[in-house]
Amino acid sequence: MTEFPDILIRVLRQAERVAALTGAGVSQESGLRTFRDAQTGLWQQYKPEDLASPEAFTRDPKLVWDWYAMRREKVREVQPNAGHYALAEMGHRVPHFTLITQNVDGLHRKAEQTLKVSKTFRVYPILELHGNIQRVRCSECGMVADAWEENGDVPRCAGCGGMLRPDVVWFGESLPRSELEAAVEAARGCQVFLSVGTSGIVQPAAALPFAAKNKGAVVVEVNLEPTPLTEKADFFLQGKSGEVLPELVRAVWPQA
Repeated sequence: MTEFPDILIRVLRQAERVAALTGAGVSQESGLRTFRDAQTGLWQQYKPEDLASPEAFTRDPKLVWDWYAMRREKVREVQPNAGHYALAEMGHRVPHFTLITQNVDGLHRKAEQTLKVSKTFRVYPILELHGNIQRVRCSECGMVADAWEENGDVPRCAGCGGMLRPDVVWFGESLPRSELEAAVEAARGCQVFLSVGTSGIVQPAAALPFAAKNKGAVVVEVNLEPTPLTEKADFFLQGKSGEVLPELVRAVWPQA
């Protein structure tokens, strides 16, 4: 049982604006491997850039499509964990909550949809900085879709006939501008910022908790190991997000 400082409980209970950033550690607790950890067997011979870059897709679109089809299937085999649900519950409790994620698995959305069974559920924005592997977009016209026909080859866009690709951010590509701008705005405007299961290394997401700190927010880090953020965080809660976050939510909102 984790003991939380009284001041942290009080700050979270009174907060009107909270932002949370999540990374690969949250997904790993659901049984998902990281990108590089998934490069086993057939995929071990390839460099990450051979599987996740615009150049790789141009060179061998079927190879890239098959890699993401395999990863997509792995995502479908897992479920959100207690950490995902705790953040969804927090999103319901806090008047203005923004969830920012570096993960592409869509598990945060799945957790939100599972809990959104009541008309009184408070909907909150989920900003997927690196995209969502469950969606595709046309490599030519940019049309986004969450359904497509599998035909044994790289599917084609129903609109222009261009090849479909995963709607994720590849090496050498910029993050979606609208998502990043919304994330920066949420970080700069929040009273409490949570950094959960992220290494604190990958930019520009790694700068978000510092942007929040510079604007006077209380920064809370939840992680198994210290990161570059730890010394600057107001609170470092060491442990698995699936264990720490549910206890934190129950401590702040006993009725949850």
